Amino acid sequence: MITYADILRAQKRIADAVQLTPCPPSPALSELTGCDVYCKLDYLQRTGSFKERGARNALMQLDKATCRGVIAASAGNHALALAYHGKLLGIPVTVVMPRFAPMIKVTTCRRLGANVVLHGDDFATARAKADQIIAHEKLTYIHGYDAPEIIAGQGTIGLEIIDQVPDLDAVIMPIGGGGLIAGASLAIKARAPDVQVIGVESDAAAGYSAALQQGSPVNIQTRPTLADGLAVGRVGDNAFAIAKPYIDRVVTVKEDQIALAILHLLEQEKSVVEGAGAAPLAALLSGQLADLAGRRVAIVLCGGNIDPTVLRRVIDHGMVTLGRLFRFTAVISDRPGGLERLAHVIASSNASVRDISHDRAFAGPDVATVRVDCTVETTDADHITTLKAALHDANIATHTPH
Repeated sequence: MITYADILRAQKRIADAVQLTPCPPSPALSELTGCDVYCKLDYLQRTGSFKERGARNALMQLDKATCRGVIAASAGNHALALAYHGKLLGIPVTVVMPRFAPMIKVTTCRRLGANVVLHGDDFATARAKADQIIAHEKLTYIHGYDAPEIIAGQGTIGLEIIDQVPDLDAVIMPIGGGGLIAGASLAIKARAPDVQVIGVESDAAAGYSAALQQGSPVNIQTRPTLADGLAVGRVGDNAFAIAKPYIDRVVTVKEDQIALAILHLLEQEKSVVEGAGAAPLAALLSGQLADLAGRRVAIVLCGGNIDPTVLRRVIDHGMVTLGRLFRFTAVISDRPGGLERLAHVIASSNASVRDISHDRAFAGPDVATVRVDCTVETTDADHITTLKAALHDANIATHTPH
């Protein structure tokens, strides 16, 4: 267990090496959600996430005279944070990553000087490999979300939010292993007991909710999620014990809601945020926190390490959900002018063609017609309805794939 005093000491310990990130108001997100929204921009840390706070705090408390190096099993932000601050402090770092770990994170850890070991297909297998290395090389294991030093370091984000946002009503932050919300909730309640602390989980990895039901952390089966940083099979024992008295409520969000939140942050805030970092906004947009309307709310954008290829898919998925991307199949004449007529109807409806392709092989037995697959950009669901009506009025048969 840690105390408020541990978090205060951590704040002094890491002050020279970890950024005090801003927490500005967001007029755009306030209008979107109906709350007075402030965004804690912790994705601006050097390695792109809040994990630097705990990593730096833990590394600085090691006895460098006896420590032969540190090791952790991590597929992401904890590994990056340890590699970066280990290099700054001259402490050898080994990270064991599952083989599926994003290559950009593997490459970055190596560039920062860490010894990267790729092993197994999941975190549990990587952790077992780390334990083997510890036994052989006598390294110090630093748990990514359950070590007390890590939790105290993460708690510094709560101190900053309280200092930066006056008259705060609520703070919303994601829950994966629980280290962030454990430290931050302790700090927030110590400074401002009336501020609500709200946790957000992906419904594909609701480990904290499962722990609440059972009364203690339990192993859960996670599913793939855009919020990969939250995909932890078991909330930390220390983290759960620390956080439980201070968290006012927990909500879960769906993949569509996370995707939409990522898109809104990109467009409205010009912020590239990973799924875990977007979860607090997803919670506000989900309708589960309607009682916060008109209240002053801080959302913790805790990480920005999203793979560019995933970001592209998320943007497209979000646009489909918002009715800003529409795909349909039309059957048109294969004679000259058939495609021109289709394009004219689309243009007259103020839609914009993103992609169009002919399919003659599977168009059916009528050789005078051709099937055309179209993807168009629209403004919203009403615009799609208008386009469908225009195609119908032009006697162009269409089919919308599911």
